[in-house]
Amino acid sequence: MEGELALMGKYIGAGLAAFGLAGAGLGVGNIAGKYLEGALRNPAAASSQTATLFVGIAFAEALGIFSFLIALLLMFAV
Repeated sequence: MEGELALMGKYIGAGLAAFGLAGAGLGVGNIAGKYLEGALRNPAAASSQTATLFVGIAFAEALGIFSFLIALLLMFAV
């Protein structure tokens, strides 16, 4: 009985950690949308903000990958 409860806790924790992937997807969409909105308002400044766009996307994706890693660790290493 105790082993089943621990197994259930692992899977629930992994599922909750996987919600970070949804957050990363929302973050990347928000970043790209705001960049496109700004680029359409001021096309002359769009080229200077491209590096900032990629840095923001990289940070959002890194948090998503970290969340995925935590989910995998909860499922297979704990």
